[in-house]
Amino acid sequence: MKTNVVPLLWKKSFITLLVVAMFTFLFASSQSVQAVGYDNRPSTENSLELEVKAAILIDADSGQVLYEVNADETLPVASMTKLMTEYIVLEEIKNGTLSWDDVITVTQEASNTGKSESQIYLAPGDKHTVEQLYIAMAVGSANDATKELAIRISGSLPAFVTRMNEYAVKLGLETAVFTSVTGLEDTTVMSAADVAKLARLIIVDHPEFFKYSTLHEYKFRERDKSPIINLNSMLGDDMDNPIVKSLAYEGVDGMKTGFIEAAGYNFTGTVKRGETRFISVVMDTKSRNQRFVETAKMYDYGFNSFEKKTVLAPKTKVEGFEEVAIKKGAKRKAAIATDKDITFLVKKGTSPKIELVAKELKSEDELVAPLEAKTEVGSLTYRYTDEETGKHVDYKVNLILLEDADKAGWFKLMMRAIGDFFSNLFKSIVNLF
Repeated sequence: MKTNVVPLLWKKSFITLLVVAMFTFLFASSQSVQAVGYDNRPSTENSLELEVKAAILIDADSGQVLYEVNADETLPVASMTKLMTEYIVLEEIKNGTLSWDDVITVTQEASNTGKSESQIYLAPGDKHTVEQLYIAMAVGSANDATKELAIRISGSLPAFVTRMNEYAVKLGLETAVFTSVTGLEDTTVMSAADVAKLARLIIVDHPEFFKYSTLHEYKFRERDKSPIINLNSMLGDDMDNPIVKSLAYEGVDGMKTGFIEAAGYNFTGTVKRGETRFISVVMDTKSRNQRFVETAKMYDYGFNSFEKKTVLAPKTKVEGFEEVAIKKGAKRKAAIATDKDITFLVKKGTSPKIELVAKELKSEDELVAPLEAKTEVGSLTYRYTDEETGKHVDYKVNLILLEDADKAGWFKLMMRAIGDFFSNLFKSIVNLF
């Protein structure tokens, strides 16, 4: 009995095509599912598959951008606004116009904070130190404590908002617009790149900030039943709460969370392992915990993908800049070198390419002996460009004297002047012919 082979082959082909079509459809459907942030707002597509509207990861030492997603778009920042308030308070203390021990009497304006807002429930007439209010702001994101500090510094909330905007210009935060001290209004905006820049300024200019950002909890008043709990769950490696413990990330020691409906769940973080410190920002994630999950993805990427490489060691004599002329020195010229190293974060397994983009050397008239070793005599600026992203970072090093430049004695200076006179005279005569 003969079997008709053609129909059988046709059926098998049809079934095969049907299966392929089904898998293609399922794959395409899975690929078309878009990540979303808060309130199902679409996230920005990115290679790390972060569920964010915007994000950035930078090297804290140099400001070098290691990864970014839509980092220049201006977005509501919510309570990350308080980073500016924290910076200004630290500046006031540094300048001596404010002290951690100063006692502040709570005003009606500061205590008049909405029930739905994050707060420490200050009452008019309460007395607290600047440090207590700062901790309530930095650890618990308390709006009432933030307002009271602003009033203490500038006299009123509008006056302090003006100061915040003045600082934004001074610090080069081009996208920052402050309309409140707390970030409760969606008109207070900044880009992820500028938030990261502000965070870097805080930890570079005021490393004492970590004394407060690393507090897991703080008992604000003796009568309080419970302490303020730090809203940064990435610090919680020693907490009993299993959810918080699962979000903890080794080395995290700051900085600030934020949430309003228009902004979604935001987080500015910083982490240090060994000699490497990152600063990160994620904006508009879908939940309280998701912001920490997305941050951890960037930290993993940073630590797994980059390594530090020193391209110029300290006290290096740079070709073309080995010495400098000294006026009235025992020696006419003195040896110089770089004062510190130049180190960049580069992709593992690659060699950084740098170029000299700026140079400055003081003239002989500006360098009059005697001069001490390590005196700054100029500077060199090098540029590292990431070939993958096209982003570049500039790094400036000073040129310094390697040893003391003693002043020559009067007889030596006289003989040198006579020698210079006849030398110049001879040159003038030669130029006549």
